[in-house]
Amino acid sequence: MHMISKLQKPINSGFNSKSNAHEITKDIDLNGKIAIVTGGYSGIGLETTRELVSSGAEVIIPAKRSEVAIRNLEGIISKENVIEMDLSDLNSVKNFTDEYKENFNRLDLLINNAGIMACPETRIGNNWESQIAINHFGHFMLTKELMDMMVDNDGARFVSLSSSAHSLTGILWDDIHFLNNPYDKWMAYGQSKTASSLIAIEFDRLMEDKGVRGFSVHPGGIMTPLQRHLQNEEMVTLGWMKEDGSLSDLAKNFFKTTSQGASTTLWCATSPSLNNIGGVFCEDCDIAKIKSEVDESMQRYFGVADWAIDIDEASKLWELTEKTLKS
Repeated sequence: MHMISKLQKPINSGFNSKSNAHEITKDIDLNGKIAIVTGGYSGIGLETTRELVSSGAEVIIPAKRSEVAIRNLEGIISKENVIEMDLSDLNSVKNFTDEYKENFNRLDLLINNAGIMACPETRIGNNWESQIAINHFGHFMLTKELMDMMVDNDGARFVSLSSSAHSLTGILWDDIHFLNNPYDKWMAYGQSKTASSLIAIEFDRLMEDKGVRGFSVHPGGIMTPLQRHLQNEEMVTLGWMKEDGSLSDLAKNFFKTTSQGASTTLWCATSPSLNNIGGVFCEDCDIAKIKSEVDESMQRYFGVADWAIDIDEASKLWELTEKTLKS
């Protein structure tokens, strides 16, 4: 039996899958707030940064490729707000958090937006599979080091980007790193995105009484640099592309612009309608339905699987990750 929050149901937010980023933030005042956005210099991350800044927030961007970040963010944030960090290297993450703590005394919004997708088998750290290591372990360390700075900040929020790929698999407890079974890049990606949801569920449980809430987000299908490891044939197989390289009808109907892709993140980070809510998975600018309540033909793309919002699984993963990073 999965233990799932009673809050995991749509609240009729007034927004939808086509709402763009600016519609979400146009009446929001973030003056005096400080945000961190990982991957905040390309794709939907860049759009997220742009909207937070235009609502008055100061945004800090941890960047593996800081020259690219500075170039992409020119005119949006100052280059001093781009700080080097590589999610695949935990020492680099710790250096970033130490530097952040030296320079700032609070954090209002932490948005874990960066990630890799369906890449060839790569081992990093302690023989870890790279997708869980980068998408989850690196972000976990960042979050754990900074979460105390989010307390008593009048509604600080944590947003972790998941994906509809979480529906491929829960956490593979017996073989998280594919050491005993053949590597499957989609299962590895799906597992990492289930982890990205569970981290928000447990974060919310730990932080709710301190006035900080956590949300996980499926941003929607968006063509961004995330797809760089995919060949066109694969995108045809996935139903995203026709053989001539043009978008499929499925993609045309459901794929979002970059601005629409950033809007659920921004809704979770800023919406007053979520003031007393947290520990939920969101999509299309609302709290998602549970998969069993979604039309069967659409379950691959919409709704949240029980395993990605299970309160016990979330606590178990948090503990296991703490142990893994200490060893």
